Amino acid sequence: MTDDRVRGFPAFGAAGHLARSWWGRAWVRAMEDTALDLRQLKKGRKYAAAGLVGPITVSPGRIAAVVDDADGGPYRTQLRLAELPEPDWTRLLDRVASRAGHLAALLDRDLPPDLVEAAGVDLLPGIGDLDPECDCPGWELPCRHAAALSFQASWLLDADPFLLLLMRGKGEREIREELESRTAPVPVAEPAEDRVPGELPDLAGFRPSGAPSIPAAPGVPAEAFALLAANAAGRARALSEGRPPPGRRHDAIRLAAEFPSVAKRLGEGAGFARAVAAWRYGGPDGLEVLETPWTPPKAAVAAARAALADVAGEPVFERNHCTVGEVQLRLDRRGRWHPYRREGQMWWPAGAPENDPGLLVG
Repeated sequence: MTDDRVRGFPAFGAAGHLARSWWGRAWVRAMEDTALDLRQLKKGRKYAAAGLVGPITVSPGRIAAVVDDADGGPYRTQLRLAELPEPDWTRLLDRVASRAGHLAALLDRDLPPDLVEAAGVDLLPGIGDLDPECDCPGWELPCRHAAALSFQASWLLDADPFLLLLMRGKGEREIREELESRTAPVPVAEPAEDRVPGELPDLAGFRPSGAPSIPAAPGVPAEAFALLAANAAGRARALSEGRPPPGRRHDAIRLAAEFPSVAKRLGEGAGFARAVAAWRYGGPDGLEVLETPWTPPKAAVAAARAALADVAGEPVFERNHCTVGEVQLRLDRRGRWHPYRREGQMWWPAGAPENDPGLLVG
C-alpha cells in the first residue's frame, strides 16, 4: 500500500461556502437526494460552516472525521463509498491515457464531464451510493454530523478530484504510474533533408488573432503549429490583462472552438461538445454560464421580466436561468443573456449573447 492511500486534512474551522466544481456539487446532490429529513441537512450545513468538523481522513471507500455538537459528542462520523472494480478502473484509465486533453486536465486537478460520460464508469456517487455512519443517538440518515462531513468533503473535492478517485480505490501515485505505463512516448519527426541546422521557420505570415496563416515549419504539421501559437497567444493575452492564464481543460475547449478540425483530438462526448459550443458563442463567459449557476441581483431579474413581458409564454426564473417554452436564457456576470435550445433532455448553447433578453426569444 502506497503512502498516499490514506490522506489526512486539518479542520477547516469556520469557513462556510458552497461546492464550486461540478463534481463537488454532484457529491452534495447525492447526499441531499438520499436524505429523509431536510432539517438534518440544514443543521449539517450550519455545522460545516461553524467549523464543528474536526480533521478529515480520506482512504479507499471511506471518508471520516469527528464532529462536535453543542448537544453532546464529539461523534465519530464517516461516509462510505464502494470502490470501483478493476475492469472499471481499466476503462477509465485507458480513456484518460488515450486523450491528451483528458490527461492534462486531470493532472491539472480538473475533471472534465465528458471524460466521465465517455468512460462509461460510475465515478461520481448517485442516489443511495453514499453510506453514512455515525455513533450519535439520532436515527435519521444522514444525520446532521454526517451531513456536515459531506459538505466539507465537497470543499476538499473542489480542490482535488484525486480524492474522489482515492475513495473509489486508487491513490494519486498509483494512478500516475498506471497512466505513465499506458502513455507511449511521442515519436520525434525526422528533420527535412534540406533544413539548415538551427534555421527557424519564416513567421512573416503569422497573425496572432482571427484565422492565422501559419507558414510550414519543417517537421511540424501546420495545424499543430497553429494550435501551439494560438495557445501561447491566449496565455500571453491573459497575463497582459492581469488575468490568470486558463487551465488546461479551458485550453482544450478554447482550441477546439477555434480549430474545429482538431476538436475530436482534444475531447469527446456531449459534455465536451456543449462546452466547445458555449465557448464558440460566448468565450469564457459562455463556458461559465454553462457550468456554474449563480444568483443575480434582484434588479437584473426584474429588468428581464420587463423585457420579456410581451413574449408568448410565462418566463420561469431559477437563479440566473430564465426558461420560456423551448428557449432558455442564462445571464452571465457582465449582464448578457446567452440563449439555449433544448435538444433531447439537454439544453445546448444556441447563439451569441445579448444585453436585451427580448431579442433572443422569438
